[in-house]
Amino acid sequence: MSGHSKWANIKRKKGANDAIRGKITTKIGREITIAVRMGGSDPVGNMRLKLALSKAKANNIPKDNINRAIQKGLGASDGSNYEELTYEGYGPAGTAIMLDILTDNRNRTAADVRHIFSKYGGNLGETGCVGWMFKKKAVFIVEKETFDDEDALMEIVLEAGADDFSAEDDIFEITAEPEAFDDIEKALGEKGIEPASAEVTMVPDTTVKVEGENVAKMQKLLDALDENDDVQNVYGNYEMDEEE
Repeated sequence: MSGHSKWANIKRKKGANDAIRGKITTKIGREITIAVRMGGSDPVGNMRLKLALSKAKANNIPKDNINRAIQKGLGASDGSNYEELTYEGYGPAGTAIMLDILTDNRNRTAADVRHIFSKYGGNLGETGCVGWMFKKKAVFIVEKETFDDEDALMEIVLEAGADDFSAEDDIFEITAEPEAFDDIEKALGEKGIEPASAEVTMVPDTTVKVEGENVAKMQKLLDALDENDDVQNVYGNYEMDEEE
């Protein structure tokens, strides 16, 4: 996705209604619990937990919820039967979609996700059908109202290991290999720069412009996937004008 459309989605989620925000809180809490169970409660040395906590902060998840999720991860059985899967498919206009799934019933999830894809002009594909189009990257979004010196910011992040830097409308987007996440985060922190979003995500090699009636279909597909309890993350190679 272009930085612009990606940031539009982040802003949309931040402004979501209470029901959707409740689902976001539940999903992030589940991710924190699984991260703690797999790697312990110290984010130093547990990158998965660090990223989950960063996502919780970006979404203004209350500290009480975060602490409960951590304690659940340190506890015994709850959630231990969750299975992690990756689903791949096609959306409107031939767009590529990848999903991170966390489920305790893969048959239910597969049926639900397949139904969502078909309902909104797409189809669930076989493993590997679109995965080759994506690369795992560290992505930071800095709002210009937070720090507007483009040259200074570019110098800071490139010295810290960033691969790419772009300025779009009201944001700067920084892209790097996942291994550079800590160094860039530290470099920004030392300069007092608070990113609006910091994550390791799947970035497409190329994008597909979605226009006309396919815009509504794509937005409905994304909303339906976001609302599914078992879908943790949605990645796509679509690009849409925010006005549409």
